[in-house]
Amino acid sequence: GDLVDKAKSGDSVTVTGTVLLRWRATTVGERPDVALALRASSVLVHSSDQHSSAATLQDDNGAEFRHFWASHALAPMRGRDHIVAAMCPGVYGLYYVKLAVLLVLLGGVMREDAQGMRVRGDMHLLLVGDPGTAKSQFLKFAARLVPRSVLTTGVGSTAAGLTVTAVRDGAEWQLEAGALVLADRGICCIDEFGSVRQAEKATILEAMEQQSISVAKAGIVCKLNARCSVLAAMNPRGKYDPYQDLTVNTALSSPLLSRFDLIMVLLDTQDDEWDARIADFLLGGPTNGTSGTSATNAARAANAANAANGTNDGADDTGVWGFDRLQAYVALVKTRIHPTATGPSEQVLTRYYQLQRQRDSANTARTTIRLLESLIRLAQAHARLMFRSTLRVCDAVMAVVLMESTMLSASVLAPTDALHSPFPEDPDAAYALLEKQVLAQLNLDGLAD
Repeated sequence: GDLVDKAKSGDSVTVTGTVLLRWRATTVGERPDVALALRASSVLVHSSDQHSSAATLQDDNGAEFRHFWASHALAPMRGRDHIVAAMCPGVYGLYYVKLAVLLVLLGGVMREDAQGMRVRGDMHLLLVGDPGTAKSQFLKFAARLVPRSVLTTGVGSTAAGLTVTAVRDGAEWQLEAGALVLADRGICCIDEFGSVRQAEKATILEAMEQQSISVAKAGIVCKLNARCSVLAAMNPRGKYDPYQDLTVNTALSSPLLSRFDLIMVLLDTQDDEWDARIADFLLGGPTNGTSGTSATNAARAANAANAANGTNDGADDTGVWGFDRLQAYVALVKTRIHPTATGPSEQVLTRYYQLQRQRDSANTARTTIRLLESLIRLAQAHARLMFRSTLRVCDAVMAVVLMESTMLSASVLAPTDALHSPFPEDPDAAYALLEKQVLAQLNLDGLAD
């Protein structure tokens, strides 16, 4: 009746009705079968706010997190790094990668004008790296952290597996949702992204930018929602050549690369000191002057404690957060905090965007208007991470720093090795230095926080 077409594939719904037993269609020579059916009386389609787990959105959680940030009022970056260190605590270092993955999970603010034109708030991240650089670990951790997530691999994914397919059910056709539709209002993690066939890569262009999938199959013409973030990982095509363009090293088209907000390259170069640190971290050796920072050492201790008692909760304000606490924080800030821009933050982002557009050697696939939109989303996600409802200069500066760490647009800071990036010993002092360098390059010295 009037409930037809009220919900689409991928929507989170609550159906109220009566369970019935119904005979299936009988066929000569086959055994009769009884199937369960539901006579629905109402269908309630949940919004994004209602989809989050109610247990993670209690008021006492908000009071707990406000107390945490009040205790770090004089050292906010140290408080931020406590949260960042909770991302994949079993992986040593990779400071910028952990920060980038956490910002992708938080996302920006979706904007919609009076004409219905919508600008997505979800961010996309591509990790391109050599084998053994913990790419799959980040994908699995992110899939566990977000309540609605889909984890798939590019080897076995087809166009129908990623988007939608039409399946014949008796005399009728019906649609079956793929990974991107099932991950609506969540995250879709795609491992071995380079193994996806070229024809399938072309089908996800609309899903990544317009966040919808247009279907015209078996006489069914409709549009499904795919409002999700894409976290993809892949190995480079052969040995990564830093002197070649990214499209050559990844064998991905420029339109597809331009839809990723961040593309981080992880090259496993030989570094004796870094290898010694990782060996000490994995073997659980004694902490000395070269074994890492307090944040990563605390992460190792918290990870070992959680494994020993079988829980993922715990960790006080001076240590690394547990898994349940991080999950509750991500759900809370993503639902309740919607940052708004300020004049100084807009100046930093606009000046950096103009600087990138003026470069002669810039990659034209990355220096479109999508670059500015990516910077805005990164700054909004960082403001959410800092538990603020307004953008500050530090949010814009960190968006620039992360964009510089992609090895695609190092023009303001020196090239950053995202793989060999440990946690800073003094996060606030390290940020003050980064802020001074970025604002000096942008000729905005008077905007410092």
